[in-house]
Amino acid sequence: MADISRRHFLKWGARLAAAMGLAPALATDVAAALADLAASRAPVIWLQGQSCSGCSVSFLNSDHPDPSQVLTGYISLRFHSTLGAATGHVGVDSIKKSMEAGTFFLVVEGAMPMGMPQACMMAHEPVTDQVLRAARRAEAVIALGACAAHGGIPGAENNPTGAVSVPDFLKKQGVDVPMIRLPGCPAHPDWLVGTLVHLIRFGLPELDDQNRPRMFYGRLVHDQCPRFADYERERFASTFSEDGCLFRLGCLGPITRADCNTRLWNQGTNTCINAGAPCVGCAGPDFARTAAFPFYRKGGEAGD
Repeated sequence: MADISRRHFLKWGARLAAAMGLAPALATDVAAALADLAASRAPVIWLQGQSCSGCSVSFLNSDHPDPSQVLTGYISLRFHSTLGAATGHVGVDSIKKSMEAGTFFLVVEGAMPMGMPQACMMAHEPVTDQVLRAARRAEAVIALGACAAHGGIPGAENNPTGAVSVPDFLKKQGVDVPMIRLPGCPAHPDWLVGTLVHLIRFGLPELDDQNRPRMFYGRLVHDQCPRFADYERERFASTFSEDGCLFRLGCLGPITRADCNTRLWNQGTNTCINAGAPCVGCAGPDFARTAAFPFYRKGGEAGD
């Protein structure tokens, strides 16, 4: 484990407390939760189903703490097929040992191919079997990203694998375990680290009717939009290069809940709307669900 001082724990605790919308006085509690993660008192098993590994890449873009501090100091990541050094039977054995030891959190990235389990295999075993076995012993399950949370692109209409979200998969298998959805394509690293910290120190965070933490998904993207004034003035862009509200180009910010516009991505650099792209609703339950789902649309007259 990386040598991390109490000062660093308190520094990152204050930063995460702010990111989670908690009072500054709770920074020491958040720091204590980070210490628990660092001391391996809260191991994490991360399994991957049908996904592009985008949420893993997003996780590596974490900032304050940075990826190396998260991976080697703050989170006891017992297994991750992409980031882990262990391969083959050594990696599989690490999963088994972690499950047998108990007291771990399960993070699942990607959809579950219920109609074609052989579409996603690991160690000659369907990932669906591994997820099912781990979920039954986990303290809580975090469905990370659009694919795990709601099915995403793998679970889109007419998909040949019968892919479903992790919550739907576990429900159909009769598994009753605390479940948290962190949708997004990809999910922001703060959403995962903040959720783990909350679970360690404060228990299950307040969730909405879709099992998403309200501290991250409590407000509409539209309400925090940097182009909100353009919407109010009915000043709409007709092309992506124009200034103005992007609603007529397919922006789903008015029906999507996430804090993208205030949290920003890539270490606080930017967000979709600031970059001139409309919100595609990747944090919502209907993202890519149907074949007719419009990621973008041509500009038109009011009412189109």
